[in-house]
Amino acid sequence: MPKIKTHKGTQKRFRVTGTGKVMRRAAFQSHLLEKKSGKRKRGYARQHPVAPQDVREVTRIAPYL
Repeated sequence: MPKIKTHKGTQKRFRVTGTGKVMRRAAFQSHLLEKKSGKRKRGYARQHPVAPQDVREVTRIAPYL
């Protein structure tokens, strides 16, 4: 049976930690940043875990993350 192809867009957007959690980048940090506080922007800068209901779909379309 052939290998499953990885969805390349998903591969670029998500990372798996050593403990197996799927992490993502936060939204709202590409533009219109002047009006956002530094505290808010620092919160966007860190990686966020993917919601539990979405992990299965991410791992299905990118099985070799």
